[in-house]
Amino acid sequence: MTPSLVKPSPNKSLSQFIRYLLVGGFNTAFGYSVFALLNWLFRGLGSFSYMYAWLIANLIAITAAFLAYKWFVFRTQGNYVREWIRCFSVYGSGMIFGLIALPILVTALRHTMRRPELASYLAVALLTTVTVILSFFGHREFSFRQGLVGKDLKPPPEAPNA
Repeated sequence: MTPSLVKPSPNKSLSQFIRYLLVGGFNTAFGYSVFALLNWLFRGLGSFSYMYAWLIANLIAITAAFLAYKWFVFRTQGNYVREWIRCFSVYGSGMIFGLIALPILVTALRHTMRRPELASYLAVALLTTVTVILSFFGHREFSFRQGLVGKDLKPPPEAPNA
């Protein structure tokens, strides 16, 4: 059997998950920082300016996460564009949820917080937590799955028993 068709050992899976957590932790902090900066810069664009900041920050953070996951976590050799599209589709499902949930959550938080101007920051932090947990499985099973991104991985013909 070729190495790409052998199931990963538990140690490899654990090390991959630890790398995922480290890269994901960095990217979460990076993405949130980009959002916070853009949100602050866009604050004069109206009460929904956080949505502009959130969308742009997501595009930047998804691209950074894709490269880090590809090079350091899943270590794939596949096509960059195809894998980026798959990676984006995993995060895209979270973005669709965020497009709906974020304005609702921000509105609710603005009515309950002592400093309503901070509602968008808290809402994005809460949504990010959900995205981090769910995205690992999406990336492992779809974005960077070797059967999808590798070349033709048909099993070799069985060797005759001698």
